[in-house]
Amino acid sequence: MAVHESVRELIGRTPIVRLESASRETGAQLYAKLEGYNLTGSVKDRAARYILERGLAEGRIDRDTLVVESSSGNFGIALAFACRSLGVRFRCITDVNATSMNRFLIEQAGAELEVVSEPDASGGYLHTRIRRVLEILRSDPSAFWTNQYASAWNWEAHYHGTAQEIHADMMPRVDHVFVAVSSGGTLMGCARFFRERAPGVRIVAVDVRGSVIFGGAPSRRHIPGIGSSRVPEILDPSLVDDVVEVDEEAAVRECWRLLREESLFVGGSAGAVSAAMRAYPWSSRPRGRTPVAVAIFADRGERYFDGLYDARWIAARFPRIATASRRAAPDPIEIWGEGLASAPAQP
Repeated sequence: MAVHESVRELIGRTPIVRLESASRETGAQLYAKLEGYNLTGSVKDRAARYILERGLAEGRIDRDTLVVESSSGNFGIALAFACRSLGVRFRCITDVNATSMNRFLIEQAGAELEVVSEPDASGGYLHTRIRRVLEILRSDPSAFWTNQYASAWNWEAHYHGTAQEIHADMMPRVDHVFVAVSSGGTLMGCARFFRERAPGVRIVAVDVRGSVIFGGAPSRRHIPGIGSSRVPEILDPSLVDDVVEVDEEAAVRECWRLLREESLFVGGSAGAVSAAMRAYPWSSRPRGRTPVAVAIFADRGERYFDGLYDARWIAARFPRIATASRRAAPDPIEIWGEGLASAPAQP
């Protein structure tokens, strides 16, 4: 369909592309679902539209409601544009680490932007942002918190959208689906869908070191869009077959490899997911059929131009990468096989 009646119709039906270089290297058939083709350039468009439309349909939101959310990036941008399209007020609680481009996009979409500057106990700002959201809810009982970490509507957006599209486009060929985890919506939507429709498909969660989602020790992280300093309420680890933990340095290197070798300009979580796919033990799988995997690449690289793709930014945070173009072996990537029960004890 070439003509659309609303920008909201530009969300979903994203393309899947074969990763030629990585497929040759690993001997597996590796594909990426490019969520950067959504309206505002990320997978978060799906949840933003779905949550708002469900809220309106069920009377939780009306034209006088103040929608509020904590975000420093893609979800805030997606909500800002979706609220503008639906005629709903939105206030985004962000922090001082939000890029100037993200702030610009949120404000130009008509949202109210509030920036917090007090670090929380973990050294980040997530808990400070959420504390501010709760203050707003107490002062305005009519306000609506989209609450991506706890709302079932988050994973339902991907159950009915992302996962269904992969199933329609790839089955019965796909054996593995790799998903970066942050709020848990994309991961849980895909996991629930394939557990019901194609239980033989393995769901592989990809996280980064420093994230606490799967019990790791918290530490400072630099790449947005993957990992978290809290465990999402919607996360059900029993639906995950494998967890791959990627060092952020390996994710940065992989972003550059994707740009050079696959002609894909993507964000940091896509780099982590791609690194996880390439490190997965494909050679140990039973012979007889080439394994097929799909990874969800959550967004494009433009919003990371002053970060992941800036040599000075990289040198300040990852000194072992001498320059952004240096080819070096990635740091070790841990894979926890056969579900979380066999995950190693965390330091």
